[in-house]
Amino acid sequence: MRCFSTRASVDFTPNRLAQALDRARTAKATLLDLTESNPTRADIPYDQEGVLRPLLDARSLVYQPAPFGIRTAREAVAQDLSLHGVAVEPERIVLTSSTSEAYAFLFKLLADPGDEVLVPAPSYPLFEHLARLESIRAVPYRLAYDGSWYIDFDSVRARMSPRSRAVLVVHPNNPTGSYVKREELAALGSLGVPIISDEVFSRYPLRRDAERVDSAIAGSGAPLVFSLGGLSKLALLPQMKIAWIAVAGEDARVKHALDRLDVIGDTFLSVGSPAQHALPSWLASRSVAEQAVTDRLTSNLAWVRDAAIGQPFSWLDVEGGWYVTLRLPRTQSEEDWALELLEKDGVIVHPGHFFDFEEEAYLVLSLLTPEPRLREGMRRLVERVSRA
Repeated sequence: MRCFSTRASVDFTPNRLAQALDRARTAKATLLDLTESNPTRADIPYDQEGVLRPLLDARSLVYQPAPFGIRTAREAVAQDLSLHGVAVEPERIVLTSSTSEAYAFLFKLLADPGDEVLVPAPSYPLFEHLARLESIRAVPYRLAYDGSWYIDFDSVRARMSPRSRAVLVVHPNNPTGSYVKREELAALGSLGVPIISDEVFSRYPLRRDAERVDSAIAGSGAPLVFSLGGLSKLALLPQMKIAWIAVAGEDARVKHALDRLDVIGDTFLSVGSPAQHALPSWLASRSVAEQAVTDRLTSNLAWVRDAAIGQPFSWLDVEGGWYVTLRLPRTQSEEDWALELLEKDGVIVHPGHFFDFEEEAYLVLSLLTPEPRLREGMRRLVERVSRA
């Protein structure tokens, strides 16, 4: 008798890198983790008073079951978006507990079992799991690189099918750090399917670019656009579990989408009242942590760039976000590179296949890593690669 659904079935066998990492941690080896993406463990300074004081709000003692979230919280999100050039009415903001839940809501809204959503590759290894849990398929399209990253529209069009229900972009992408450009957004809009734009890293540009869009909400021409954001990256508060969907597009379609999202949101009511009441204050007090992260990303990227000068590896162009990709000699696989760095040098890195890079040999590092750790880790990486 079958006990479990196929939606939750994955290969639970740990890969070689995971096994090696378990051995190192069991042996209590001293490790330099260059993959740190949790801001609460990355020595980021916070405005502690601004974060903790709002949790004492007496209104949090009252349960207000609002499918889209409490009005004042949605107004705070709309105001924050408007300060960065994105005009969205509070009525078109839907609060969720995370961007993962936002994806789940949108997949429920747009797709039936067996339908498809187009997702970028390389990208963060989350979409396949989220799609499977909703009984739909994540179909990858290609991000290409020729000195800078761009959307391969031949790949997009080749992957479109009668069952395509949306195209997903990450702005900027994780881990490539590439933003969607104006011409690319217009081309995506011409596909005639809704756009889901994950913009959680959008406030962390590493250089200016006049061709970059502020948000997919503006100027796509798509029938529906859903922009995703959240406190996890914007205010460095993943533990507070609050994110949002901003809805734009043709008025009639937006109305129908909101009507159905109301049903979905009312079914789950997942966002806690304390977080909703605190949200305006958290958005207002985030500048300390946000500036510290911006400074660290800039400093770490400059260090990686300088460390690569004259070395047999290179770094791929990155426009924004928290990650940088290194291209290493193909003298061995990227997994072997990562294993060698772990076992011989005590350095933890992501191999490119973790993000579905289609070629060898790439390693991905987090620019959020505290500076002393990243610099020592890069020193060891440089020595390892130069000896190979």
